[in-house]
Amino acid sequence: MTFQFSDTHRKNDYISDLNIEELRDHCLAKPGVTEGFPFDETTLVFKVMNKMFALTGLEGDPPYVNLKCDPERAIELREQYEAIQPGWHMNKAQWNSVYFTGSIPRDLVLELIDHSYELVVQGLKKKDREDLEKLMK
Repeated sequence: MTFQFSDTHRKNDYISDLNIEELRDHCLAKPGVTEGFPFDETTLVFKVMNKMFALTGLEGDPPYVNLKCDPERAIELREQYEAIQPGWHMNKAQWNSVYFTGSIPRDLVLELIDHSYELVVQGLKKKDREDLEKLMK
């Protein structure tokens, strides 16, 4: 499913909530995070301890990021924001696609990135969590 523009958000008539450099800087500032292109040359993936928590299509129009989310919160966010949709090519119950249309507060996007990171960290194997803790010291 792709984002459908409303009359108030026509294609190419939006401002980014967050640009790719800010997204990248925010993700890479977190402990244990790496970036790469495991799928193709246009899908940038951020992983914590080799587990994906964010991915973005560099050529998306509008730009977007897929983020893991608590299933109940994911539904609430989709009901509240037209630009938050079930995750594109992801498990729709646990992932959202957040489209940068100018309709989502920048601070919320950053908080959703943090939420995704924290969910993935919580699901890490004990050894990986211990290794991550060592990186934080």
